[in-house]
Amino acid sequence: MRNNKIYLILVVIFIIQLSCKEENKKVIETAPVTFKKEGKLRILKKESDSLVINLDIEIADTDYERETGLMYRSSMEPNQGMLFVFDDVSMHYFYMKNTEFPLDLIFVDDQMKIASFQKNAQPLNENSLSSKVPVKYVLEVNAGMSDKWSLELGDSISYEKD
Repeated sequence: MRNNKIYLILVVIFIIQLSCKEENKKVIETAPVTFKKEGKLRILKKESDSLVINLDIEIADTDYERETGLMYRSSMEPNQGMLFVFDDVSMHYFYMKNTEFPLDLIFVDDQMKIASFQKNAQPLNENSLSSKVPVKYVLEVNAGMSDKWSLELGDSISYEKD
């Protein structure tokens, strides 16, 4: 009987210690990552050079910005995109780690022509998404927009920084 009382006391002490540890944990709250307009981008049809769409863009042109991309964001407006600018023309690979909404990735060569697509990239998926051909730019927009705008290989982009 005495052993049962000691055992019970030890269990109660253990539970109290656990609950105290839980109370000491601090919740770190961070501000949401929001869109920062850094330029304007136009997409033009290959046959006629007619304007398809004007977009406000955020530009990812540093290693950190390119590695982070649209991670930790919950959405993006239909008239917004992120333009990744690389120093080189080569095969580029993306994944959707920590990206919370689906995207279309539009891969653009050094002549500013659309060279390939990865449509409807799924949130939080860490599978590699390849440019399939060497490119210098990648434009990320909300999933479905490249079809909505009827984009095709050979259509072109132009952009300017604010």
